[in-house]
Amino acid sequence: MQLHLSKADHDLVSSAVGEAEAHTSGEIVTIVARRSDNYHDVGLSWAAAVVFIALALMAAFPAHLRAFLSMLLLDWEHELADWKLLMGLLGLLILKFLLVRYLLAIMPLRMLMTPRATKARRVRRRAILLFRTAAEARTRGRTGVLIYLSLDEHRAEIVADRAINEKVAAEAWGDAMAALIDAIRDGRAGEGLAAAVRQVGLVLAAHFPRADDDINELPDRLIEL
Repeated sequence: MQLHLSKADHDLVSSAVGEAEAHTSGEIVTIVARRSDNYHDVGLSWAAAVVFIALALMAAFPAHLRAFLSMLLLDWEHELADWKLLMGLLGLLILKFLLVRYLLAIMPLRMLMTPRATKARRVRRRAILLFRTAAEARTRGRTGVLIYLSLDEHRAEIVADRAINEKVAAEAWGDAMAALIDAIRDGRAGEGLAAAVRQVGLVLAAHFPRADDDINELPDRLIEL
């Protein structure tokens, strides 16, 4: 299931940010990306793994390899020459490597073959990088929060600025993350982001109530990369 965000989703999220910030001096930034990484190294790793597995199998069953290459090369000699065996082995390994490499150039298949832990690390790393660019130290009170959603990975991250981390435990974002992930599983990314914004707003309002001189320091609109 590939997630998409419509104009109505953008309006819904932006409206939720404005409503949440009406009760807190905290600033909420929402960013959505199609994916957090291209995972080129994953395709390369799988191709290399297939080569090593194939090489191990060929070493374990050399007679089968000789018979296969003899049939492939139409070689009726009693025993395949060593140079033919080695060249045939090299050719088979190169073929396997290229086959897997180009199959995993198909992005949906590459995403399917990427381990969940790898996706989690890449999404977290991208979220922190974007937070440093879009929200960190850009408010007077260091009260910026980033809600980041990576669509193809179906994963999200919440990253907060220093002043918030000093008062709010990471577990406090649990309801926001749960609301977002549940909606993503149902294909309702926009509604999930809006629900997460509202939950984050409740946490911020409890610790950082809106001051009389508060101004809007970061954009309310949903940023789609």
